[in-house]
Amino acid sequence: MSINSLIFTSLLIGVFSSPDPSYNKPSNGAPPKYKQAEIPHCAKNTTKSWCLEDSEYPHQEVRDALDQHYQSVLAFYKDKLANTDNSVDGLDKLSDEFYLCPSSTEYVRPLRAINVEGKWRTIVNGVESYGIKYTQTARVEECDVVIGAVCPLVPSCYDSKCIQKNIFHRFLVFNPSDYAFPFTIEKFKLPGSCGCAVGAFKP
Repeated sequence: MSINSLIFTSLLIGVFSSPDPSYNKPSNGAPPKYKQAEIPHCAKNTTKSWCLEDSEYPHQEVRDALDQHYQSVLAFYKDKLANTDNSVDGLDKLSDEFYLCPSSTEYVRPLRAINVEGKWRTIVNGVESYGIKYTQTARVEECDVVIGAVCPLVPSCYDSKCIQKNIFHRFLVFNPSDYAFPFTIEKFKLPGSCGCAVGAFKP
C-alpha cells in the first residue's frame, strides 16, 4: 500500500468549528487554547453514538497539528494500521451475507464518536497532510427489528430473540488538550452485528 493511499481502518466508530473562534494560534509560542464542548453540535440531530457529518469539524486545526507533528503521527498511524487485527482496510462495499435477524450494514467514516468512557471525541478522518489523506473506516451493523423480538427465520418451536452485538475498536483521535502531541488512540464501541439467541426447544 502506498503512503498516499494509506488508510487506517477498524471494525467493531468535543465540538470544534472550522475555523473555531475559541481556538487561537499563539504568536508567542505558548500552547494554543481550545475550548471543547462536552457534546458536539452534530450530536443534536442523531441518536447514534457517532456523527458522519459535522459542519463544525475542525479541518484546519487537525491539518495544522498533522503538519506540525508529521513524522511522529505518521509513524504512530502506520503502526496502528499494521496492528489492527480486525481491519477492513480499503473496503467500502457490502458483500452478500445471510442473517437470522434483519439488519442494516454499512461502512462508515465517523467524524465524531463517543469513546468507551462516554466522552465525545474528534476522529481524524478525511484530513490531508503533506499528500497523505488520513481516513478511518468501520463496518457497522444495526438490528432493524426491536431488540428482543423473535428471530423471524428460526422455527417457532424454539425460543429465540434478536440481540444487538457491539464490538470495540480503536480510532486515531485529535486531542487538543495535549499540547505536546495532540493525537492519541482511544477505544470506541459500535454496533458490530445483529445476532440471534436460540433457546430451548418448545414441545
